[in-house]
Amino acid sequence: MHRSPTAMAEFADELAEVRPGLVPRFEAGLPGARAAVLTRLWRALAHEPLPWIASRERSGDGLTLRLRDGRRLHGPAADPYGTAAYAPVVRLDDLPYDDPARLMTDLAVPHSAGFAAELGHSAASLALSRAARYDRPDEWPARDWEWEQRVADGHPFHPNCRSRPGFSVADQLAYGPEHRPLVKLGLMPVAEAECLVTGVWPRELRDGGRLLLPVHPWQAERVLKRPREEWLAAHPLMSLRTLAVPGGPHVKTALSARLTSSVRDISLASVGASATLSAFAEALAARTDGLLHVTRTLGAAAAGSPDLAAVLREPPGVYASPARGERVLPVAALATTALPRSAAWLAGFARLALTVCLRLLEMGVALEAHGQNLLVVLSPEGDPLRLVYRDLADIRVSPARLARHGVPAPRLPARVITDDVTVLRRKLFGSLVAGALAGTAGAGPVLRGALETAVRDLPRTEDLVALVERPLPAKALTLMRLAPGASGDLWAELPNPLR
Repeated sequence: MHRSPTAMAEFADELAEVRPGLVPRFEAGLPGARAAVLTRLWRALAHEPLPWIASRERSGDGLTLRLRDGRRLHGPAADPYGTAAYAPVVRLDDLPYDDPARLMTDLAVPHSAGFAAELGHSAASLALSRAARYDRPDEWPARDWEWEQRVADGHPFHPNCRSRPGFSVADQLAYGPEHRPLVKLGLMPVAEAECLVTGVWPRELRDGGRLLLPVHPWQAERVLKRPREEWLAAHPLMSLRTLAVPGGPHVKTALSARLTSSVRDISLASVGASATLSAFAEALAARTDGLLHVTRTLGAAAAGSPDLAAVLREPPGVYASPARGERVLPVAALATTALPRSAAWLAGFARLALTVCLRLLEMGVALEAHGQNLLVVLSPEGDPLRLVYRDLADIRVSPARLARHGVPAPRLPARVITDDVTVLRRKLFGSLVAGALAGTAGAGPVLRGALETAVRDLPRTEDLVALVERPLPAKALTLMRLAPGASGDLWAELPNPLR
């Protein structure tokens, strides 16, 4: 069996120093973590437009990929919407591999060496995350950040589901939400005259004529290299760089580390547009008959650089009523609950999500409604009641569609604006259907059943016709990691579960 021990050994050695009590669970979880990452990689090899794959041949329960150099890859039939680890072994010609990093190394395609290192890190990091996994699904958390701490596996379809390059084991234990730490955000004093500020910056984060900008401690130490004079305690959420202040807002910090796919920052353009975008989204959400709420951006500030910026958002919990027994949780956290997701439940949830998101798309807004951004409000019995959406940075807005509905287009960054119907549909369908709904269903046949029921009573718009009759777009996440010179998103077309 071909596998690479390097990343695993390094993780185990460091873990033995900083948290020896987790070593047995980490080591026991390594085979499952490798299988989970290899399954995600195999899905990508089976469905993404990778230029070095010449053909794909299905035979019974197996799939053979013929490479342009004459070699063959063989593994199980790849469910594009499956989330279980169904590919524990893949064969390259006659050699079996259970290690995704070693497989990518031996494929030796362009840029595979760097990606192989990321895969090794992803598998080791996933084993570490699972070692601290919360295993009491019958308990319903009382606080919003506790839902997010349950999501140990990260992105359901990305091979880099837990890759955090630049983060040591100690960093992951200190900052990863699945390890349930309390993070001390630094408060960097900056003269207000030197800052771009939109919305209302709170009094408690001011010091005379200075703003106190919340800074992630990793960013303060590794990028800004500035001491933290004061600090603010907060709980990390699923995105790791956004944290919940107890009794206060959610704080999105600048964190210049590569998480899953890309290095993300808080651009000056997004800070400048945050108040306008928040008010615009809130007004459109009001047209959904109470089925959607958008968390408001309370304030945003940047000290002349994406490396020193922060956004304050209201917590999604304000849109659920504890007195009525309601709960709000990210869609990605649904899989961590004991909630009985029957066929009827999945169909009802899919109908709610599609009703809301297709209505907004018709009006001119494509949400990036993946399992992290999209939250669901549940009744005491666990029924989906309405949706909450957060983080507007990556939505797309169509001025032409807005105009057809008598809605003036606000002034927004150019990258948000598009009338290209393909771009709009890719943004929504790729995140909602191929992402949030597929991840919740966990398998293609289950997703098909939920969608068949959900779409029956929806208005038959051109967008709905495209959704049910054409291949389903999904980000080509592996292709994007193997094409570092490409700009923007790259896409795959998955077989439509409804056809």
